[in-house]
Order: sequence, then C-alpha cells, then structure tokens
Amino acid sequence: MLSAFSRAFKTPDLRKKLLFTLGIIVIYRIGTHVPIPGVDYGNVQFCVDQAKSTSGLFGLVNMLSGGALLQITIFALGIMPYITASIILQLLTVVIPRLEALKKEGQSGTAKITQYTRYLTIALAILQGTGLVATARTGTLFQGCQRANEIVPDPSIFVTITMVIVMTTGTAVVMWLGELITDRGIGNGMSILMFISIAATFPAALWTIKEEGSLADGWIEFGTVILVGLVMVGLVVFVEQAQRRIPVQYAKRMIGRRSYGGTSTYIPLKVNQAGVIPVIFASSLLYIPALVAQFAGGQSEWKTWIERNLTTGDHPIYMVTYFLLIVFFAFFYVAISFNPEEVADNMKKYGGFIPGIRAGRPTAEYLSYVLNRITWPGSLYLGLIALVPTMALAGFGANANFPFGGTSILIIVGVGLETVKQIESQLQQRNYEGFLR
Repeated sequence: MLSAFSRAFKTPDLRKKLLFTLGIIVIYRIGTHVPIPGVDYGNVQFCVDQAKSTSGLFGLVNMLSGGALLQITIFALGIMPYITASIILQLLTVVIPRLEALKKEGQSGTAKITQYTRYLTIALAILQGTGLVATARTGTLFQGCQRANEIVPDPSIFVTITMVIVMTTGTAVVMWLGELITDRGIGNGMSILMFISIAATFPAALWTIKEEGSLADGWIEFGTVILVGLVMVGLVVFVEQAQRRIPVQYAKRMIGRRSYGGTSTYIPLKVNQAGVIPVIFASSLLYIPALVAQFAGGQSEWKTWIERNLTTGDHPIYMVTYFLLIVFFAFFYVAISFNPEEVADNMKKYGGFIPGIRAGRPTAEYLSYVLNRITWPGSLYLGLIALVPTMALAGFGANANFPFGGTSILIIVGVGLETVKQIESQLQQRNYEGFLR
C-alpha cells in the first residue's frame, strides 16, 4: 500500500489528484471547527468536556461528522443526510417503477437519480438541522450538563431559522466537496470524507483510554486497545476480501467469418455483500424508542423499561436486539440490491451459462441459493463485529462508538481498500513497461 502511494506521488497527474484531494480534506476539517451563529461556544465546550460518552444515533452522527455534531458547527450534520438520501433512493428504486426504469437507462438515468439524491439530501438536512437546533435549545443534546439549556441563549424564531439555514448550507457544501473529490481527485468523494471524519476521532478516543486506565499509568490499556484494533482490522480485511466466484462460460458464436464468445469468467459474490448498511440501519432503528422515551413526559412503565433496556449498549436485551436487527437488514439489503433473475436474464441474452446449470430460471434459482448461503456468515460476521468491541473494550471505559467499533472499522477498512485499488489501477494504466517486455 505504501509503495502504491509513493509511486503515485512520482506520477505528475496522480500527484495533482492526490494533492487536490488533500486540499479538500483540509477545507472540510476546517469547516468542522467553525461554530454556527446563535450558539454560545463557551457553553458548548463546557458540556462537551463534561460529557463522558455519547451513544445512540447522536453518537453515530457525531462520529460520521468527525465530532462536528456536538460542537454544533457549520458542518455539524456532516455527510449523514447524503448517506441517508442515497440509501432511501436505493430502496425506492425497487418499489417505484419510474426509478427502476431510470436505473436501467445507463448514465443519463444515473445522473437523474443523483439529482434526486441531492434534492432529498437538502430536505433531510433541513429536517435534521431543525431537530438538532430543537434538542440543543431544550438541553436534550447534553443531558446532565449544567449549562445545557444555555447553549442557544436567544430562542427567537429568526435565530432558529438562521441556524437551520447555515447547517443546511454546510451540508450542501460538504456534498459539493465530495463530488469535487470524485471528479478531480482520487476515490469516491463521500467515502473519503466519511473516512476522514471517523479517523479524526481516533487520537482523542485513544488518549481517553490511556488517561482513564489504571495499569502502568494507562499504557497497558492503551496497548491492549491498539492490539485489539489491529486484530480486528486484519479480520475485517480478510472477510471483506472473501468472495464466492461463480464460474460463467459464454458460448462461441460465428458472425460472418469471425467467432465471438467462447470465453470464461466468473460472478464475484462477496461474503459481506451488504457492507456497513445493516449496521447503520440497526443503529438508527434502535435509537427511535430511546428518542420517543426521551421526549415523552411523565414516568410510565414503558418509558422506564426502554430507558433500562434499550439505551445502554452493554445491556443484554440491547445487544440481542441489535444483533438480530443487523442479521435481518443484511438479508433485506442483499435481497433488494442483487437481483438473481436480472443477472440470469442478462447472461442468457449474451449466451452465458453456469456449467451444469440450465440458462434462465434454474440459473436464477441457483444464484439465489448461493447468495442465501453466503449471506448467513456475512450477516453473523457483521453482528459480531458490531458487538465484540462493546463487550471486549467495556473494561477500558470505551463506549459503543469507539473508533474500533463495528461501524467505524467497517467504513475505514472498506474505504481504505477501495482507494488503494483505485490508485493501483490508475498506476497500471500509466505503466506499459510490463506489456512491452
């Protein structure tokens, strides 16, 4: 990996792309530290320093925004609205025939869906910005902080609208920066910004483990966490690279005096076909009961039960529910993102077949059977990756959103592997020496 980066910096056009990407990253990180108007920054810092941990959806969004959410900066919402909009559009593609037709139109249809994603991102940013301002004004954002109700000193409607507009504009700028990286830089822009947001929380989280440790002034806990993180990274890389290759052969056809086809290839089915989406879905869905109980008045039995069982990540009921939701969403997302019948029809159209399997419906049934078989270990792996850090690192004072947790480690490894692959592919396109020898 390091050799690929060094060779990329020696190539002039790749060096320009890498430096452009680094420049956009610097701008993004500066924006995560610029507070929005209408917020008392001193009180925000006081409550942030007082808060020991943040769990639930707030913790997830804060991690994906690089810590900008709790700082209430112009990039407080980060890229979460864009991620949510992309997932919603992907789900609606299966339900709405118009979107499905656009997806099949190729580049023009994809551009149209991308435009819809931008509009939905702005709408979600307005909604989430309004919710963030409301929680900040009521003191819910920092529960237990003495100055939580003083974060927004002026509760007037003009200040509230100004704060929402600034945060929505910040989301639009983040989306634009991501698209700039995609067009003129290296890798997928949104994935790169997500990677940087999570990586930015590493130093503070690791140093907190060291300061709260008691063995050898915290260095033993610090080293243990680093070791556990390296083992998890190796495990995630191994599983993310694992795939089941379905062999495909294409029949030889004679057109005039030329023969076409007769080649052999394969369909790569990844063990973790769903990626990190099931973990995000499960985290968001589990936070809804806690959010409802948080805003509900009084002290009823159902509210007490939710606060006791579904708000802390180390509770057995929470962990079992979290694990089952991840498994369910893994199968659900794979079912809507991979269509065996469509793949079988395309293979039949171009004269392809799986050895020993008839073309058409038997091929679709075989692909569905194999996909279900490999989704089971993939979904169980996602559930374990999401839960093991919570259980293993609980003794070191880590919370559910520790950088080596399920969501963060999956995103970091996935984006890192994809970026390195893109750099290596572009290096191969510019190096013809191997073909000339």
